[in-house]
Amino acid sequence: MVRAAGIISLCPLFLRNYRESIIDGNDVRRSGLALRVGLGYFAVWIALGAAIYPSGVALAAAEMASPALSRIAPSAFGVSILVAGTLQFTRWKARLLACCRSVCLLEPSADAVNAWRHGLRLGVYCCCCCAGPTAVLLALGVMDLRAMTVAMAAIAAERLAPAGERIARVTGGIAIGTGIWLIVRAVV
Repeated sequence: MVRAAGIISLCPLFLRNYRESIIDGNDVRRSGLALRVGLGYFAVWIALGAAIYPSGVALAAAEMASPALSRIAPSAFGVSILVAGTLQFTRWKARLLACCRSVCLLEPSADAVNAWRHGLRLGVYCCCCCAGPTAVLLALGVMDLRAMTVAMAAIAAERLAPAGERIARVTGGIAIGTGIWLIVRAVV
């Protein structure tokens, strides 16, 4: 779902901005270059998922095997959501979001290798910009349809709505509140 939000918010970039800004070549070549950008972008997200998945499986197995870890887990998830919410208020997040919302990442090239590199760079920026909602999603449960829907909507709104930075702060506030609630609930 997080990737779905990325698709929704990057489609205008791939289809309009990148493809149409390439001066050299015909429509088929420009579309092929835009496709390489998209493949590079998704390669980064796939690599991130492949890196995170084994850690999540190991953590879940350890949590099931250890009663002490099972008691600590809800508080730890609350803390991670609290940190993710705080991240939404940083200048770093604002800078990444500004790049996502503008054309500062747009460096069209009629070269296939540079188009792939551009897609990789977009993927890294997107993974960093989506770090907060992704961390919340990981803590609440990747297979929780409600959590996926909320994360997807938050990411899409940050990127596409006119007041994206304000939306990032609102989602950060909600995440902070949720984190505090989970911590209090775990302690009490």
